[in-house]
Amino acid sequence: MSTLNIEGLSWALDTRSREPRWLLRDIGLHVGEGEFVGLIGPNGSGKTSLLRCAYRSTQPACGHLQLDGEDLWRRSPRWSAQRIAVVLQEFPQEFGLTAGDIAAMGRTPHKALLDGDSREDATLVAEALRQVGLGGRADHAFARLSGGEKQRVLLARALVQQPGLLILDEPTNHLDPRYQLELLQHLRRLRLSTLASFHDLNLAAAFCDRLYVIDQGRLVTSGAPSAVLTGELLHEVFGVRALVDSHPLHAYPRITWITQP
Repeated sequence: MSTLNIEGLSWALDTRSREPRWLLRDIGLHVGEGEFVGLIGPNGSGKTSLLRCAYRSTQPACGHLQLDGEDLWRRSPRWSAQRIAVVLQEFPQEFGLTAGDIAAMGRTPHKALLDGDSREDATLVAEALRQVGLGGRADHAFARLSGGEKQRVLLARALVQQPGLLILDEPTNHLDPRYQLELLQHLRRLRLSTLASFHDLNLAAAFCDRLYVIDQGRLVTSGAPSAVLTGELLHEVFGVRALVDSHPLHAYPRITWITQP
């Protein structure tokens, strides 16, 4: 398990412009060992941009990103890929590959250029597919899987990578309620250090240890779901009124959006 520390991070589309469009300003964020940290905010608030900086896809204009005390931008992309696994919303081009082929790509950062797949690799792939509910489906064409099945294959690829930090961009986006719950329950049991963005605030409340709220590229607040998810904050950030009470079976907050008649 790894730790992620982000301090003073800012990013703009074009820093060379006289008036750059800043999409992230002075972001500070921490993911501790084994923590499940959620990132919430309205569309266009900067969630995906922040995640792209966190997994070393986009270099910020300023600020510090450290993984286990190491500056990410002073280490190689291979070093980062051996420690950070990412599951995005979009699906990769599969070019006739099977579910097992896609999952096996998670071993790539750990191999030399001409290394083939080992028996250990095959075991890791089979176990990862079993963990996400796709055991015995390794030979199925990725293109013919449903959106939810494809999402679970990509999670299996991330698990095969054996990362210290898992970064997820809307991990339940293509899943029906059953697999949303099963996926998040499985991630909680893994106790991997995880940073994930969410649109569904009730799922974020149920599964995250802490939440960061981002709006217009700035962090608004952070803390435990019970401290962050208040009616006042939801109205301020999302522009919608909500009733926030406690889940009848658990201690975490439950959000009911209030629609106008």
